[in-house]
Amino acid sequence: MVETIGLYKDYKVGKVLFPALRGIDMKIDDGEFTAIAGPSGSGKTTLLNIIGCLDVATKGEVMINGTNINELTARDKAELRKKEIGFVFQTFNLIPVLTAYENVEMPLVLLDIPAVQKRKKVVSILKEVGLEDYLHRKPNEMSGGQQQRVAIARSLVKDPSMVLADEPTANLDSTTAREILSLMSDLNKKLKTTFIFSTHDQLVMDFAERLIKLRDGKVVGDATK
Repeated sequence: MVETIGLYKDYKVGKVLFPALRGIDMKIDDGEFTAIAGPSGSGKTTLLNIIGCLDVATKGEVMINGTNINELTARDKAELRKKEIGFVFQTFNLIPVLTAYENVEMPLVLLDIPAVQKRKKVVSILKEVGLEDYLHRKPNEMSGGQQQRVAIARSLVKDPSMVLADEPTANLDSTTAREILSLMSDLNKKLKTTFIFSTHDQLVMDFAERLIKLRDGKVVGDATK
């Protein structure tokens, strides 16, 4: 699914060069439920953003389903994100003026899915995340946990190869976080979708089937349960 080879990322802050990633070699197979963990500044979000084609490495390669994303144009990367990669963010990133249904529908609108098929997929995935009775509610009419469920449904509605979840429990209380992680774990097993988390939350690490630890931009641990 994903392979990184000698991945480096440097950021320039004024005249100072800050190395965020320092030679990451990593493979993640289809269907994994993996957490990339580490303290603030370890490089985990940077790594996730490069895998998700939201950022570009300074040096090294990223392979997604056998395709070297370094060789893709900006348009090709946008197409890859649109079709193959779902995103879940800690701030939910829902469009406030749209209902749950409309937020989840958005990726399918971008893919020009026919109307009948589109409705079927949206209703089906909202049912999967337990929100079949909340189709017409807007984000400000839902709890944080319900909003994150909408975000998860949105990430999965297009049947992506993988979902990248950046600190998905950061704005949730522990009980809601556990429910969300349990839901993601169930969907991972049912849909065979690869989930890759960036986190410093021990609860996420406990749920993950594989834990890759970063520190100072390097892999310092990699264990499968």
